[in-house]
Amino acid sequence: MSAASPRASAADFRRPPPALPNFSHIRRSWDAALGVSVATLLPGEYYVTRHNESIFTVLGSCVSACVRERVLGIGGMNHFMLPLDRSGGTSAWAEHDVSSATRYGNVAMERLLNDILKLGGRRENLEFKVIGGGKVLDMKLDVGLRNAQFVRDYLRAEGFAISGEDLGDRFARKLYYSPKSGMVRVKRLISNSHRAVFEREEAFSPTPAQVESGSVELF
Repeated sequence: MSAASPRASAADFRRPPPALPNFSHIRRSWDAALGVSVATLLPGEYYVTRHNESIFTVLGSCVSACVRERVLGIGGMNHFMLPLDRSGGTSAWAEHDVSSATRYGNVAMERLLNDILKLGGRRENLEFKVIGGGKVLDMKLDVGLRNAQFVRDYLRAEGFAISGEDLGDRFARKLYYSPKSGMVRVKRLISNSHRAVFEREEAFSPTPAQVESGSVELF
């Protein structure tokens, strides 16, 4: 082995592993503190990996489902904003720069599960942990509660058990998930500690008029 080999190996170690083809748009970077590559999800995104990576996001009223195949060690996470959309593609949210489909829980869950199963995962080996759904704005409409109830009902209807959850209450959350090990790290946030989360909630929250008109169906 040449003298240059150890240096080259160290450089390769800090380069994120290859992403699956449909996730090349997800921002990833090396995290020295964690010692792994971290994929960062924005609202409406999801990510699946077969490598030893961590997935990070920040949640207000949104919910993330953390799913892994226990035997193969593959898995992923989503970040959805509302349970269901029955607007026929006319939702007013289309003007925002988020995924037009996977921002909704039913689509985000289906795509996450299907991608894991396409990699060889088996339904009986899937493990589920669900995080988020906080009531972070002082609004009559509790979107977080409905997101939390949706993910519980969805998994129950599909015949899956939830092995761990941190849902509801009145705070936002920082979330790190490692599909290889199934480890979840959650840090609860108050409004003064992460103002950007609350500003985003205000920007994306549906108005009562949208709900009444049927452009967005929450549950």
